[in-house]
Amino acid sequence: MVSLLAKLLITNYKDTNDPEVRKAYGMLCGAVGIVLNIFLFIGKALAGLISGSIAITADAFNNLSDAGSSVITLAGFRMAGHKPDSDHPFGHGRIEYISGFLVSVVILIMAFELLKTSVDKIIHPSVIEASPLIIIILLISILVKVYMSLYNRAISKKIDSAAMDATAKDSLSDTVATFVVLGTTLLAGATGLQIDGYCGVIVALFVFFAGYSAAKETISPLLGQPPEPEFVKKIEEIIMEYRSQGVIGLHDLVVHNYGPGRVMLSVHVEVPASGDILALHDMIDTIEHRLARELKCSAVIHMDPVLLDDKMTNEIKAKVAAIIAGMEGSVSFHDFRIVHGPTHTNLIFDVVVPYDYVMTDSEVVDYIQKKITEIDENYYVVIDVDKAYV
Repeated sequence: MVSLLAKLLITNYKDTNDPEVRKAYGMLCGAVGIVLNIFLFIGKALAGLISGSIAITADAFNNLSDAGSSVITLAGFRMAGHKPDSDHPFGHGRIEYISGFLVSVVILIMAFELLKTSVDKIIHPSVIEASPLIIIILLISILVKVYMSLYNRAISKKIDSAAMDATAKDSLSDTVATFVVLGTTLLAGATGLQIDGYCGVIVALFVFFAGYSAAKETISPLLGQPPEPEFVKKIEEIIMEYRSQGVIGLHDLVVHNYGPGRVMLSVHVEVPASGDILALHDMIDTIEHRLARELKCSAVIHMDPVLLDDKMTNEIKAKVAAIIAGMEGSVSFHDFRIVHGPTHTNLIFDVVVPYDYVMTDSEVVDYIQKKITEIDENYYVVIDVDKAYV
């Protein structure tokens, strides 16, 4: 149904990289979610009233909260689609992450309320009814929630949306919750065993886990997380396609995510120091435009000149490379250059170490200085210790 509505209502529905198309998909899914969840709330509220089951009634209000979550999702996509302005020059894309987080908060609140009500049901048990009408309502609810989970997950992958993925997980948790409620109702009808409250606790814990998982996935991009490996790989592939025109390598790649479709990146690209500066600059401009066009991002590239034909520089660099290779973990270096003086020679370069490296930054510098001094006591290191952002 959602796919059909997308074809009918969304212009250029296949171009999911277009922010307007993403916005339309999010609003469409939000609207469909509102309608279906209200339908489920009415059905389950009626079933809970007839049966006297606290689990069914709680599940009904869980669906009502889902309708509210869909309203948040819809509003979030609408606001996230607003164009950049003077107050928000990087756009409003992160509102989508905020809306996803709000959805997860609603899930957690409902889990707590369901847990509290279920404990009360354990303390004060009551007989529940299992009529065919109630069973049919619960079965229909399960099928609807399975469908909602599937289409939300499919759309989340299509438009790469954390908010939609959170909604998909919420729908999946609702499916399991309703399935447990159905099992409890059938068991009560067949054996008279009243475990309504205990099953409510199980459902509440499952819903809580789903809310926690969704919150974690939406908070991470707000705090700042590494880019997807596939995205980094595409950046590297595009840049290294220009080897024949002078590109030697790249480092210091930093990606800033201001929301889907609003990504900014900076990277240092190594070029031969002996090259034609105008030709190299033109090449860098070409790469920046390609990255913007193909990856939908704003790219800034810094040129790093590298000496390729200086024998002494190459010999000393090889010795430094051997020292770095002998260190524990994934350690690398770049921007190597030499500055000669009357009393000593400075070896200037950057060292990249992991965030959880076994040595502190100062220990890294001291270790490398010690090893360099063993080669020549007149060599001094000037090192900037970097962290890997990808």
